[in-house]
Amino acid sequence: MTQAFSTLAEFRSLLAGAPASDGAAYGAAEERNGQLTKPPGSLGRLEEIAVWYAGWRGDAKPSIEAPQVIVFAGNHGVTAQGVSAFPAEVTVQMVMNFQHGGAAINQLSKAAGATLDVHALDLDNPTADFTQGPAMSEAEVVEALLTGWNAVADGTDLLVVGEMGIGNTTSAAAIAHALYGGEAEDWVGRGTGVDDAGLATKARVVREGVAMNADRSGLEVLRCLGGRELAAMAGAIAKARVARIPVVLDGFICSAAAATLAAEEGSALDHCVAGHVSAEAAHFNVLKNLGKEPLLAMNMRLGEASGGALAINIVKSAVACHSGMATFAEAGVSAG
Repeated sequence: MTQAFSTLAEFRSLLAGAPASDGAAYGAAEERNGQLTKPPGSLGRLEEIAVWYAGWRGDAKPSIEAPQVIVFAGNHGVTAQGVSAFPAEVTVQMVMNFQHGGAAINQLSKAAGATLDVHALDLDNPTADFTQGPAMSEAEVVEALLTGWNAVADGTDLLVVGEMGIGNTTSAAAIAHALYGGEAEDWVGRGTGVDDAGLATKARVVREGVAMNADRSGLEVLRCLGGRELAAMAGAIAKARVARIPVVLDGFICSAAAATLAAEEGSALDHCVAGHVSAEAAHFNVLKNLGKEPLLAMNMRLGEASGGALAINIVKSAVACHSGMATFAEAGVSAG
């Protein structure tokens, strides 16, 4: 099979040429929504979500039959700086837990009726310490983007991507700092539970990493400050856009990865909704910069695509109401 892209330049071209929402389907869905047996606007954001979904699927009366959750795992060389309360070995252990069905995301995917796929990306070969230079070469980041791109299954009609990787809240904080400015302290949080000294270390590492890899474009920020699992999430989100598959974004790390796409192409995330806002404080500010209002606020901070998977149920409910409800004419009810 021919690769979809082999360089960052080719990936940028795919982003720039990705299709938009189907205007005709969107308009027809809006018209249908106005005829359903309810007062206008009475289902709140569920109405907005359903019409948005219909536009991306090109179907004014859609259904969700095949949601997919993908978890990508990667290891980070920057963990050598002491930015995490857990050792890098935990990444491998958690991947095994996913594969054996023992993690939260296994249960949440099952509850949402979604398939779950797990991809470990070269865990024995961590990315480089980004305080010393770029985390990945172009070949490495392209390989990770392709892993994500190819992980999106044929027939998927709603996608959630998530991650596992000790040290990746530091990577996400560095990406957010590089893209949105401010101070390093604005973007770092306790992640896996670091103490005050660990938090100060994370801020220092983020500051040094951004200074070492300054003045970068969106995808270069991903290459220099990200990790393989972040790049894979970005690749999957981009593939979903090309295939007109709506995406539910997960937490801080997923949103930081997605933000690098938006920095390259302003409309790159139009097919995405924010599943939740996490307890990692910087997540709210990333979503604000992306113009995304979260569907849920459950004080979650696990990662693993957990918040996004939970929000699948919201999107499914929105679409079920939109497509399953009767219109006033069908029900023989007088419209107001």
